[in-house]
Amino acid sequence: MDTKTIATKPVFFEKNRVFRVYLGGKLFSDFFGDNSEDCFYPEEWVCSSTKALNEGSTDEYEGVSKVKGTDIYFNELLENEKELMLGNRNSFDVLVKALDSAIRLPVQAHPDKAFSRAHFNSEFGKAESWLVLAARENACIYFGFKDGVTAEEFEKAVDASETDKSAMENLLNKIPVNVGDVYFIPAKAVHAIGAGCLILEVQEPTDFTIQPERWCGDYHLSDKQMYLDLDKETALKVFDYSYNYERVMKECKKTPVTAYEADGCKKEILISNADTPCFSVERYVLNNGKTEALQGVCVYVVTEGNGTIVSEGYEKEIKKGDYFFMPHSCDGSFSVESNTTLTLAKCVPPEA
Repeated sequence: MDTKTIATKPVFFEKNRVFRVYLGGKLFSDFFGDNSEDCFYPEEWVCSSTKALNEGSTDEYEGVSKVKGTDIYFNELLENEKELMLGNRNSFDVLVKALDSAIRLPVQAHPDKAFSRAHFNSEFGKAESWLVLAARENACIYFGFKDGVTAEEFEKAVDASETDKSAMENLLNKIPVNVGDVYFIPAKAVHAIGAGCLILEVQEPTDFTIQPERWCGDYHLSDKQMYLDLDKETALKVFDYSYNYERVMKECKKTPVTAYEADGCKKEILISNADTPCFSVERYVLNNGKTEALQGVCVYVVTEGNGTIVSEGYEKEIKKGDYFFMPHSCDGSFSVESNTTLTLAKCVPPEA
C-alpha cells in the first residue's frame, strides 16, 4: 500500500513493546487479548514517533511504531505525507503509552521545558498523565514528598539507596489507586508508579527521566540510567520539593468532567488545556451510541468494549486494546459507533 493511501484512513500499527528495566506486562493479556506474561517489555508505545532511550541500544527505531502490514515507520509516514497526516503542523508532539508495572518503578522526576532546553537540547520536557485501566491487588502509586522532606534528606536517601531499597520510597506518599483514577504529573514532580498498575500514559514526546535510585527491583541502575549523562548535582535540580500530599491531591488528582451526554454518547474531559498546554485527554463512553465526528491528528485507544469505525464507504471493527491514529486528512469524516458499550480515549497533541 502506498503512503498516500495510508494517510487517508485511520492508521493502525504493529505491536510495539519496548524494553524497560522493570518487570511487568501480564495485564496486557486481558487488555490487548494476547498471551502476555510479566517480562522486561512492560510498555506498549502507541502510535509512537519517539525513540526510546535504552542504554546500549543500537536500534534507531526502538520505540517507534510501524504501520500495520508494512515496513513503514510512523516517523517516516509523518515526514513523507506531512500535509495529509499533520495539516499545518510540523510534527506530532505527544507520546502515548500503555504500561503495566509488576514492581514499583524507581523514584523519579522529569524535566520541564526549560531544563530540557538547557541540558538536552530539546524543546520538550516530560509532563504526563495517567489513566488507570486495570489494577492488581494492592495497586498504588507514589506521588509527592511527605511533608518536611528537604533536598539534603533526599540526597542522603539517594546515596542510601545503594544498600537500602526502601530509602527513597519512604520519603514519598503512597497512594492506593483504583480503575478509572486520573492523575496529571507535572514536570519536576517526584513520583513512582507502584506495583500492580496498568496505565494509559499520555505525555510530552521524550524519554527523559531522572531516577536517582540505585535499584529497580533486582536491576542495578548505572549512573547514565539514573542521570542521563548529567552530573548528580545538576540532575537533582529537576526535583520540585513543593509537591507534597496536599498539593498532589488538590492539583494533580483529576475528576472527569462531562462535556456532553446525549443519544447514547457521553464525552468526558480527563486532562484539559487548563491542566497543561502540552496535551489533553478526552474519553467517549458509548452505550448503544455514536461519537461525534473524530478529530484529526489525534490518537484513539479503545479501553473497553467493542464497536465500529464508520465513514462513507468505510467500516472497521475495533475492540478493547485496539488503537489508531487519525490523520488530518480524515478530520471530521469518521466516527465510532457501538450497539453495545465502548469507551474510547482520545489523546490530543498541543495546539498548533
